[in-house]
Amino acid sequence: MKLIVRIIQVCFFLMIVNASGAFAQFSVVGEIRPRFEYRNGFKKPIADGLDPAAFVEQRSRIYFNYLGDKFKFKLSLQDVRIWGNAAQIYKTDPSLNNVYEAWGSYDISGKSSIMVGRMELNYDNARFLGNLGWAAQGRSHDAIKYIYKNDTTGIEFHVGAAFNQNVPFEPGKLTSTFYSDVNNYKTMQYAWFHKNFTDGGISFLVFNDGRQAANTTSDSTDVYFRQTYGFYGKKKLGSIGLEGELYYQSGKNARGKDVSAALIALNATFKTKITPLTIGFDYLTGTVASDTKDKSFAPLYGTNHKFYGFMDYFYVGNPHMNKGLVNPYLKTNFKLGKKSNLIAHIHYFQSPVAITNAETGADLSKTLGQEIDLVFNVNLAKAVNLKVGYSQMFASESMEYVKSVANAKGSNNWAWVMLSIKPTLFTSK
Repeated sequence: MKLIVRIIQVCFFLMIVNASGAFAQFSVVGEIRPRFEYRNGFKKPIADGLDPAAFVEQRSRIYFNYLGDKFKFKLSLQDVRIWGNAAQIYKTDPSLNNVYEAWGSYDISGKSSIMVGRMELNYDNARFLGNLGWAAQGRSHDAIKYIYKNDTTGIEFHVGAAFNQNVPFEPGKLTSTFYSDVNNYKTMQYAWFHKNFTDGGISFLVFNDGRQAANTTSDSTDVYFRQTYGFYGKKKLGSIGLEGELYYQSGKNARGKDVSAALIALNATFKTKITPLTIGFDYLTGTVASDTKDKSFAPLYGTNHKFYGFMDYFYVGNPHMNKGLVNPYLKTNFKLGKKSNLIAHIHYFQSPVAITNAETGADLSKTLGQEIDLVFNVNLAKAVNLKVGYSQMFASESMEYVKSVANAKGSNNWAWVMLSIKPTLFTSK
């Protein structure tokens, strides 16, 4: 509490100092977001004899935003907890309390600026770099980046870099840059270019992430680098919206194995008299045991929940034997009223490579399953939103195999209710 009071005092001081003759604006935004979940086969098929999980997870955040004539400042503090995870009278608390964002930016000129600190990296449709807003904890990076933006030409260009270390005691850190026990890159560099056109735009991304070499000693400085090259484009043709992506990965993974993987995604959105209709597919390459290279595309830092089914069976911290994914889908959004709508998605999941049972040697079907996602969304007030979701996964025998689940129940579903309250608590004039 003392920290929050001190932060408010500092921000008010900055606002007053800058208000003497320069532009300055200060705002404080709060967020309370509890979500109840019923998990009966979420992320993987539930085995027979196991009971479903049910709990409430809550994210609480406070955002401090300061905008001056030459610099910007943002600080986001968050508390992420499961209801009841700590006793009412407690001295220890297992919940997450941390700084989600803490960055400052300085305007070098009217078009160029430098940003440094803890920040979100959220680009294009969040396929490869996203803020993971669905997850209560979100995703942020400790980095520095240069930004060029020209509103006249529609060109925007970002260059960023990071160097990570886990230092348990400082100033006791005197030797070695060994980076261990953290599922993260040791260093990364990226460049992103975007150009707006009439009714569309294109983006190019180059991302180089270096991972500490696996299975090395604490005095090792070996780093394996993987490169990701991406293209993203969107265009409106009359009443049809087109979107396409192409990614390729090369270099080496953390085990030192050569990487050669790709992602292709295309979709088209049609306006109908009833509702917009999106038809598309995602293709992510996979690996089989006989491959000498790692051919499994890794959407490393994207918001994967957005693309591959809301039940998070793919690329959300849970493996499926690196088989890749073919994901044709149909998405629509029914407007129910001025403040409410119903989202409906249908996915068909298939492996792009053969699936062979390692114990029996039998070839399994490439079909992994089908998923239906339904979300009811309503804005109850200006700063209050309610979402109610239900998803059903029809998992195949192949899905159960790649998820390493024996004796599955055969019925997998997930239901949730999320209330978001995000008011602006203060804004300076």
